[in-house]
Amino acid sequence: MVCLVSLKERFLHKQGEWWSEETVESPNSSHQVQESSLIEEQLRPGGMSDTHSSPLLPEPLSSRYKLYKAEFTSPSWPPSSPDTHPALPLLEMPEEKDLRSSNEDSHIVKIEKSSERGKKKESKVTHRDSAGQKGISLSQAVGYLTGDMKECRSWLKAEQPSLDLLMALSLSFSDKHLVLQFIDWVLRGTAQVMFVNNPLSGLIIFIGLLIQNPWWTITGALGTVVSTLTALALSQDRSAIASGLHGYNGMLVGLLMAVFSEKLDYYWWLLFPVTVTAMACPVLSSALNSIFSKWDLPVFTLPFNIAVTSYLAATGHYNLFFPTTLVEPVASVPNITWTEMEMPLLLQAIPVGVGQVYGCDNPWTGGVFLVALFISSPLVCLHAAIGSIVGMLAALSVATPFKTIYTGLWSYNCVLSCIAIGGMFYALTWQTHLLALICGRCSEKLTTSPVLCLPGSGHLQHHVSGLPAQHRKLETSFSPQCFCFQVGVPPGTWAFCLATIIFLLLTTNNPAIFRLPLSKVTYPEANRIYYLTVKSSEEEKAPSGD
Repeated sequence: MVCLVSLKERFLHKQGEWWSEETVESPNSSHQVQESSLIEEQLRPGGMSDTHSSPLLPEPLSSRYKLYKAEFTSPSWPPSSPDTHPALPLLEMPEEKDLRSSNEDSHIVKIEKSSERGKKKESKVTHRDSAGQKGISLSQAVGYLTGDMKECRSWLKAEQPSLDLLMALSLSFSDKHLVLQFIDWVLRGTAQVMFVNNPLSGLIIFIGLLIQNPWWTITGALGTVVSTLTALALSQDRSAIASGLHGYNGMLVGLLMAVFSEKLDYYWWLLFPVTVTAMACPVLSSALNSIFSKWDLPVFTLPFNIAVTSYLAATGHYNLFFPTTLVEPVASVPNITWTEMEMPLLLQAIPVGVGQVYGCDNPWTGGVFLVALFISSPLVCLHAAIGSIVGMLAALSVATPFKTIYTGLWSYNCVLSCIAIGGMFYALTWQTHLLALICGRCSEKLTTSPVLCLPGSGHLQHHVSGLPAQHRKLETSFSPQCFCFQVGVPPGTWAFCLATIIFLLLTTNNPAIFRLPLSKVTYPEANRIYYLTVKSSEEEKAPSGD
């Protein structure tokens, strides 16, 4: 019996050593402690007490278990050196520290506690955020306000779920987010006249219109609102409505109907024909888009041209209720003296030519428009100014009267053509930049080419004055501009639409003349990035020549 007891005690001693080694290796494992306690309970003899002592067991096993349990389940570890860890062996002995060379100090790994590591990470993140907010504030603000401001549109979409038109109208715009979203559409439609999809630019353009004439601003805003609501009623593409593509023609309709009205400002009855004519713009846009989409072409301002030309031709100068400005061809050859040219007025014609896109002849208004374009895209602003200069120089090259050049009437079609080709629908390269200048010159040529039609084209009348009458009549019958003046209506932007569509239908094998799909058109800077991305991907796919 004594031998059996001694064997059991020796086994318990070995079991205690194994249990202590396992616990030291993984102090955080609670299931091992529980498993060891169960083994102890199974192996303990029935008559053996906790106070049993033996040479093999210098102290009771239960007391050692309590010691280990209190040591490893303590909520806080005892103070130790930062270079040690309770679950790892000692990295170096004290006597080895003195023998270590100075070069070895740089290779020592310091093990940090999790709490210290977390505090350092939090301090680094806080410092980085505080430093980043100062650096990001300016760059992010510029990014949010320039380009097409898609962050603003995304925020409005997140705040206001998409609603059907009838539901939106039944709410009577009681929801403030719906009101903000609709205002965003109207502002984008205002700026889309200049191919700018930016509500901030639209707001600045409204300011410029107020400088020109508050009454024109009212009619233009009414046209934009009515045109956008009509597109919603017709269930047109929501993304196109949100981008203002169904508002800019209505803006031009409202403005030009007020500009060519013979009545004085604030003739409130004019709002009725403005409303009806603006409602026709989405219908015309949808009809033309079904045709132009086969060639992936935009409709430009053709709906505006059709609607306004029809209205002005139907009413005329002698209409009882809505008389329009009398438009008639020049009957005499103007006398042009180059010494009479005033350079300050010629320079002033640059912003005036930009303002004439909206029918405004105030140079301050044109300057405000250039600022609005620059906020959205500096390249659009640059090509607008270049287009105005090209139109002015082209008018001078054909001896146009200076007073007509000063009003900017020979520049606005060139402005639109240069913007459209110079980076908007073509990716901007030096080839497309030259193509934009040529397109602007062609649109200006279409504006000044009609004989005996446009004001100030007496130089062309002089060239054919010696021809027989039947030849002069045949010459004037070929021009759409001549038809406009024969029926007593202004030319509008027909020249821009015709010239730009021709240049967009251009086919070439030159990879630098890259026309973007309409679904990818945003603004020139982003369009160029898309072009470079496509170009790099094609170069990667192309097999390398040996």
